[in-house]
Amino acid sequence: MSRRAVIYTRMSKDRAGAGLGVERQRQDCVELADRLGWTVMGHHSDNDLSAYSGKPRPGYRALLDDLEQGRADAVVVWHTDRLHRRPVELEQYIDVCDPRGVITQTVKAGPIDLATPSGRMVARMLGSAGRYEVEHMIERQQAAKLQAATAGRWKGGRRPFGYESDGVTIHESEAVEIRRATDDLLAGMSLHAIARDWNERGVTTSTGGPWKPTEVRKLLARPRNAGLMEHRGEVVGSAQWPAIVDESLWQAVRAMVSDKSRRTTTGNARRWLGGGLYLCGVCRAPLRATTAGTGGKGRGFAPAYRCQHGAHVVRRCEPLDEFVEAVTVERLSRLDAADLMREQATVDTSSLQVQRLALQARLDELVDRFAAGEITGSQMERGSKTLRRQLDELDQKLANAAGASALDGVVGEGVAEVWPTLDLSRRRAIIEVLMTVIVHRAPRGRPMGWQPGGTYFDPRAIEITWKAS
Repeated sequence: MSRRAVIYTRMSKDRAGAGLGVERQRQDCVELADRLGWTVMGHHSDNDLSAYSGKPRPGYRALLDDLEQGRADAVVVWHTDRLHRRPVELEQYIDVCDPRGVITQTVKAGPIDLATPSGRMVARMLGSAGRYEVEHMIERQQAAKLQAATAGRWKGGRRPFGYESDGVTIHESEAVEIRRATDDLLAGMSLHAIARDWNERGVTTSTGGPWKPTEVRKLLARPRNAGLMEHRGEVVGSAQWPAIVDESLWQAVRAMVSDKSRRTTTGNARRWLGGGLYLCGVCRAPLRATTAGTGGKGRGFAPAYRCQHGAHVVRRCEPLDEFVEAVTVERLSRLDAADLMREQATVDTSSLQVQRLALQARLDELVDRFAAGEITGSQMERGSKTLRRQLDELDQKLANAAGASALDGVVGEGVAEVWPTLDLSRRRAIIEVLMTVIVHRAPRGRPMGWQPGGTYFDPRAIEITWKAS
């Protein structure tokens, strides 16, 4: 009996990207349809898509649509596991095929008769076997990855940025970018700025795509950069590949990107220099960048700093930032500006690393003792809370010590020319290092010395306290 057949092919992983596995399936299905005397009405395919993952399969959905609309009354597939790996999908397929008398023929497993109880039982058994095969394969893969992690070997997968396809050999040009971005981040540059810089210069991800700030965060914080092995979010030891950056720098970056208190800007504050940095002269709370009425005839609005606890002080963003930047440039241009670099305290990072390793060992021992039943859950919780707080404090010290100074290259002659070229996040970092800016209430009306066409900004209401002099 001649039937109108539709062919379905699927490949879970197409590592070469050429679709050769799908094409071989299609050729075998075409030959089977010819032997059966069926007319092939169409071919639907899902390449590089797993049937087990539950992700939408456009080709499979199109196949069901052909059957539901009556455009085909037979399906040719290479094997039943190309159609389904999940029982719920098989039941849906049966619901579509059974009332319409659709026949399913496979190249490797023969016909599947879904019109009879015995045929449906066979289909369900094959589906359960396929699911068991996938779950067993995943179990073997996880065991292999754990063994590889313990031994410090690469677990395979997508080529990691900074390394060659073997996951071990350093890709030097990408490693240079990682080192530079690490230094820039510790010097005060934002993740957004690093991503923007890479995209503008044509630096792509290992798959050739553009960078996003979240991807930069994950890249710079990954243990791999320090030559460490990670398994399920935990560092399990040294890896077989060489480090791109020193472990102390990596520890500093990880502490920095995970520190929520560093996210001081809110709303549109990132557009302006002082959001979260300038302090209210009344309550000493940080000012946030928002808008305020101009008070003119047009009753417009302009960007302004406002105390986050209310309207203690409100000050236009632009003139205040210009004043603070002018004061900063003047200070950095002085002959003694280089002394600001020398005044930074030196920290023995090796000693901090030893302390950190000791704390981590104590934390691991605490977990082992709980697993052995030697201490209770509440005892472990109290102990681990204390140790983790101490670890966080050490990580922050390492971040401060290992970070390149925000003042590097921005002291002495030429500061006035260099300052406008700096990223906003770098300028904010310099302000934070140099000074505390307190904004007091200003008297109403025109400031002393006001000239027609001038602003009402009064610098006498701005108190600047130098952190280093």
